[in-house]
Amino acid sequence: MTKALEKKSEQLLRIDDHDFTMRPGFGGPAVPVGVDVQVESLDAISEVDMDFTMTLYLRHYWKDERLSFRSNKNQSMTFDGRLVKKIWVPDMFFVHSKKSFTHDTTTENVMLRVYPDGKVLYSLRVTVTSMCSMDLSRFPLDTQTCSLEIESYAYTDDDLMLYWKEGNRSLNTDERISLSQFLIQEFHTTSRLAFYSSTGWYNRLYINFTLRRHIFFFLLQTYFPATLMVMLSWVSFWIDRRAVPARVPLGITTVLTMSTIITGVNASMPRVSYIKAVDIYLWVSFVFVFLSVIEYAAVNYLSTLEERKERKLRERLLCTCGMNHPGMMSVGYSEMDVNNTGNYGMPEQNGVKRERMLVELAMGTDQVTGHVASAGYSDAWIDTHVIDKYSRVLFPGSYILFNIIYWSIYS
Repeated sequence: MTKALEKKSEQLLRIDDHDFTMRPGFGGPAVPVGVDVQVESLDAISEVDMDFTMTLYLRHYWKDERLSFRSNKNQSMTFDGRLVKKIWVPDMFFVHSKKSFTHDTTTENVMLRVYPDGKVLYSLRVTVTSMCSMDLSRFPLDTQTCSLEIESYAYTDDDLMLYWKEGNRSLNTDERISLSQFLIQEFHTTSRLAFYSSTGWYNRLYINFTLRRHIFFFLLQTYFPATLMVMLSWVSFWIDRRAVPARVPLGITTVLTMSTIITGVNASMPRVSYIKAVDIYLWVSFVFVFLSVIEYAAVNYLSTLEERKERKLRERLLCTCGMNHPGMMSVGYSEMDVNNTGNYGMPEQNGVKRERMLVELAMGTDQVTGHVASAGYSDAWIDTHVIDKYSRVLFPGSYILFNIIYWSIYS
C-alpha cells in the first residue's frame, strides 16, 4: 500500500515527465531561493581549534512549476527524504565547515512540502562544525564574533539567487540556548556576493553571532591565585634577613607556583604568535615574585659586606685603643659586650639602636685618639634594613598601580 501511495504521488507530481537534473526555468532568469534558519543549539566553542558547533533547522523556499498539481482543497503534500532524491533541490553547503551531517534518528530528518502552485518547502536538521577566526589578544576579557556561511556549491548568481526570506527575521533562536563560558549577545543575518576566480560570483548568506566571555571562572582559576602568590612573596619583607631557611623557600615556592599557573593556562590555549591579556597579567605577576627573591639576595649580600667591614673595624679599634688608652678601653668594653655590637633589630636604649653603637664607639675613639679612619666608615655604613622597608611600600604600591592600569584598559 505504501509503495502504491508513493507511486500515486509521483504520478500526481508528474516526476517522470520532467528532467529534474536541471534547475527550474533553465535558460531563463535565476531561480530565487529563500532561506530561513531556526537555531536549535550552540553546542561548543573551542579556542584551541578555533571553531564552533551548531545544530539548526535549515529551510529553503522556491517555486518549481514542474511540481504543480491539481487540488480541489488547495492542500499541500508533505514527503520525507525519499522524494528529495528524485527532484531538484538547492545544493547548499556551509563555507569553511570542518564537518557536518544531517540527523537520521529515528529516520532521516528531512521534510519536503509541495503546494499546488509548485511552491516548495525543503527543511532539514543539520549539525555543523565551522571555523571561527578568533582574536585572543584580550583573552579572557574578549568578545568574539563568529559566522556560519551558507552558499550554493554549483550555481552562480546567474542561475540561483539566494536570499534571506524575511530579512533579519529569517533567523530564529531558542531562548534556552546558553554556553558555560560565553554570553550570547546577538544573532543577526547578512548577505553578500563571493567571488571565485575560476567559477564566478555566488550569493552567500551569513548567520552572525556575538559572544562575550564570562570572566568569573578565570578570576577564580587564574587571577586570584596569581594575585595571592604575589602577596605571599611580600611576606618575606617582614621576616628577619638572617632567617635564610624561612625567606629562601618562601621565594622559591612562589616562583614555582606562578610557573605552574602560567603553564596550566597556556596548555588550554592555541599557540598564537601574539600576547594575550592573561599573559600580561601572569608574567607581570611572575616578575614581581621573582624580584622579591632578588630583593632578598641583595639584602643578604649587603649584610655580608657590612659584617666583614664591621669585623675589620672592630679588630682595628681593639688594636688602636689597646695601645694608646688601655684604661679607657677596659672601661668602655666592660659596659658593653663586644660580641653584641653587630646585632640588628635589638630594642632601643636611650633612643639609639644598638645597630649604631659600633659607629658611635668608633667616632668616640677618634675624638680621643685623633684617628679619622672610623669617620670614613661611618659615612659608608649602610643599614640594609632600609631595603626591606622600602620594599614593603614599593612592591605593593607598584602592583596596585599595575592592576588599576590593567583593568582600566581591558575591562
